[in-house]
Amino acid sequence: MALPPNLKFSVTPPELELIASEQLVEIIPLVAMERTAFISGAFGPLRPPQKCKMPIWMAVNLKLKKKCHIIPPDWLNVEFLQDHLVQETTQPEFSAMPFRYAEIAKVLLDVASDDFQYTERLRSLLKDIREARQAKSREGLSKLDHSELSLPNLSSMEINEIRPYFIKAMGILTQLTRQSDEQQMV
Repeated sequence: MALPPNLKFSVTPPELELIASEQLVEIIPLVAMERTAFISGAFGPLRPPQKCKMPIWMAVNLKLKKKCHIIPPDWLNVEFLQDHLVQETTQPEFSAMPFRYAEIAKVLLDVASDDFQYTERLRSLLKDIREARQAKSREGLSKLDHSELSLPNLSSMEINEIRPYFIKAMGILTQLTRQSDEQQMV
């Protein structure tokens, strides 16, 4: 299947979710299991009700089989997200969010919404944060200059969204700068 032109230079959101699924998350297992080795490392042993850290992909697999409860990351709560939404809407710079917050939140809320409090409020806050950050990144791109772009604290999803536009814009700016320099030399 051919990708649309705007996705040829970037990673798709499901691919970003797959990459983010290597992040560790805490679970409360509902079944006992010995330490198990995988290519990405060994995880376990699982001893209910002791908490255990494992990659999101494994936690999701166990959750879908109803063999664990996923403990939300510290940042995935209403208070934290409300604070960051206020920062996003009142300060010119991006607030410091986890690099893969959008992907991790989507996967965990899709699969383990019953393990979270105020799921709909979390989704709403994440959407509002995303919209505020998109507005800031569009504003940052409008101030683009041919030598650099500084947008600290962007997440992987946000970088991936602006990459095609950034590549095209930098190419055009570079051509214009070269033409301007050539005309000044003549």
